[in-house]
Amino acid sequence: MRVHFGRHRESFAALVLLTPALAVLSAFGVAPIAYAVYLSVFRYRYGTTSFTGIGNYQRAFADSDFWASVEVTMYYTILIVPATLLLSLGAAMLLRPIGRGRGALRTAYFLPYVTSIVAAATVWRVLLNPQFGMVNALLEFVGLPAQAWLLEPRGALHIISGGWVPLEWGPSLSLCCIMLFEIWHGVGFMIVVLLAALASVPRELEDAARIDGAGRWRTAWSVTVPMLAPTLFLLLVVGVIGAFQAFNSFYALTGGVPDTATRNLTMYIYAMFYENQQIGYGAAMASLLALVLAGLTITQWRLLGRRVYYES
Repeated sequence: MRVHFGRHRESFAALVLLTPALAVLSAFGVAPIAYAVYLSVFRYRYGTTSFTGIGNYQRAFADSDFWASVEVTMYYTILIVPATLLLSLGAAMLLRPIGRGRGALRTAYFLPYVTSIVAAATVWRVLLNPQFGMVNALLEFVGLPAQAWLLEPRGALHIISGGWVPLEWGPSLSLCCIMLFEIWHGVGFMIVVLLAALASVPRELEDAARIDGAGRWRTAWSVTVPMLAPTLFLLLVVGVIGAFQAFNSFYALTGGVPDTATRNLTMYIYAMFYENQQIGYGAAMASLLALVLAGLTITQWRLLGRRVYYES
């Protein structure tokens, strides 16, 4: 009876401690999603409201602009997440053995992440300006043609190949510029997280691998990286979610111009909400985005989470 009463008391204490967090999560997480789903089944136009059911969702699946924004989002996610992870992992591995000056280097890598996106994007827009930007000035200095960069809707592969690759293949040059900016801006966060994870990797395992004849790269691949699996998996999940929800860098660098080349799904939802005042349609696309993110997160946990080793 004492054990039974003790368990009830522990459960009650846990519920009391979790109540503030659950209240905040419900107020700012669950409630907005539920309200968006509610808005998505109505049509708001000229001050009138009419029930449409799944009409807004059917419109989304038949909307070519919607699918164009999905394509931009997929290019952005598929390219930026692996690139950021690999660059961060490589930089963290190189910074790990450095003793003196590692703090300064860590700060230098982390500085872009804590810099305002608007301020950083303003600098990048000046550098990539087609008329007086420094990047085009350097290209012309070495005899290469200047580019429109953030204003270029043509595919980057089409430009690099001199026209051999069709225009519609691959991301546009303007989207590639946004991805480079986001990698530069976000890689510092992952480096700091990976450096913290590397500090917990037992040196004895790496020393044992070297004694057994494993080289530096073999030790890193077979010993160090597997020990970082939980951290890498977490960064992968967070990176995918962040890539699908990316908005600040797109808006700060281009404002959605050129439209179809740099307008990802969140930019399209924003345009429907605030520019076209199509609240129901924007809410339907936002609900679809939330559903896709939930599905992707569950899929990642099921497919990759089982292969992650968590040290007990």
